[in-house]
Amino acid sequence: MPYKFLDDIATADVAFEAWGATREELFAASASALLRTMVHDPEAVERREEIEVTVEDGELDMLLFSFLQELVFLKDARQLLLHPEMVRIAEKDGRFRLESVLLGERIDRQRHPLVVDVKAVTLYRLRVAFESGIWRCVVVLDV
Repeated sequence: MPYKFLDDIATADVAFEAWGATREELFAASASALLRTMVHDPEAVERREEIEVTVEDGELDMLLFSFLQELVFLKDARQLLLHPEMVRIAEKDGRFRLESVLLGERIDRQRHPLVVDVKAVTLYRLRVAFESGIWRCVVVLDV
């Protein structure tokens, strides 16, 4: 599990730290942490439907913000719970472009006991950094 929940950052929200050997692993771990925040058993979410998400930004932390916020939007607008299947990040001309493939299904309250409803990704303490040879981030979710 390349993430852990942080109890000492936000009292009314959910915070997590994620990590990975690459930026792509970090972003996939963050998407997995988001899914685990929302649903009790992420593995109960079957990989039935494929969604492609592309986001761009000039900063890695804002790229992560946009990516996770898109997952929250898909949960709200289309009732989809999604696993990260593939994440690719390219840098060109000082901008980052993330392309991802996500697999999941519509929320079924019988099979997907929800833990909390994530309303948004916040900018509070949002951080992406390369430290001691590993990519790390801190994310706070508004629930």
